Amino acid sequence: MASTFKTLLNDDVVNTRTLLHEAIPITGTIASGTYADNNIKTFSHGMFESVYDYPYLSSSANHIFDLTFGHSSNAASSSHTQNSKKLNIYNQMAQVLMGYTTDGQIRKFDSDGTLDDLSGTMNHCFFMNFSRLLTKDEVKKNSFRLKLQTSGSHASPDTLLTLGDFDAADEYRTSPSGDYGLIFTSSADVSDNTSSVGLIFYQAGVVVLTSSVFSTAEFVSGDLLPAAQTGSTIEQLADGFRHRLYDIDFNNTIELNSTIYFCRINHNEFNYSANPTYVSSSKLVVKNNVNDLPVSYLTTVGLYSADNELLAVAKLSEPIRKDPNTELTLRVRLDY
Repeated sequence: MASTFKTLLNDDVVNTRTLLHEAIPITGTIASGTYADNNIKTFSHGMFESVYDYPYLSSSANHIFDLTFGHSSNAASSSHTQNSKKLNIYNQMAQVLMGYTTDGQIRKFDSDGTLDDLSGTMNHCFFMNFSRLLTKDEVKKNSFRLKLQTSGSHASPDTLLTLGDFDAADEYRTSPSGDYGLIFTSSADVSDNTSSVGLIFYQAGVVVLTSSVFSTAEFVSGDLLPAAQTGSTIEQLADGFRHRLYDIDFNNTIELNSTIYFCRINHNEFNYSANPTYVSSSKLVVKNNVNDLPVSYLTTVGLYSADNELLAVAKLSEPIRKDPNTELTLRVRLDY
């Protein structure tokens, strides 16, 4: 425990922020094929499916994302299969991600980002909720790419289409849940927001796709998507989406905040040690001659509160010699 203290000045403390990124690749065979769907967890309520990177009963399994389907009140009908559940899914996601209009109504998902509910409204949507394990603090803008097979039969899907938040690093919007970008079928479409086919919410880790991407596909055995989205269950629609999923690729973001303390030691400071072994028989053990300069070795830096309570400790990689002929600046970094 220190017996002398030195106050850090304003110039001695600097706050910094560092963004770290990890590449996250997810192959389509994980969502359908590799584990014969033993890594797909379904629930009795039938409102969504959870995808794991390994059979979910294993202790080694990690949750990757949830997949579900919903429709807006514009597309709701009591004759539709699971109509109320699909409507509840849509409204729950919309009120969290999009918020409310000026008259207190839940704002619908708008593919063009204008939030005017006049054009680009996505009434039938697939939702991919990625786990915090993958997205960390947020998905990096302009890094999300999703490959889907958008046509062909249920047993033999084809026509590979690459979707992405192209140009989102410079062109994104803000919602109640944070930043979001538009998803296009190619980088050439970014100049025309009306060609957007979905939205990605970066901090929430949620992707919303309009079902019209699959308009020509036999989505559920025997049914094209327009018929399937009204006559099939959410699980059947999620299964159809999974089996057309070819690849997902994005970078996540970890925000690392740091405080850097510059501990400055002047030539006339900390030349003596408070360690009891520093003195023997009233003599400094590190001095062979009475005229020798005092010397100490620095091994630890302690950061204290205003009332001298120890808060953090930093260890040096090796002892550093200190005497009246030297001045030092020790850089201590505290990450959180």
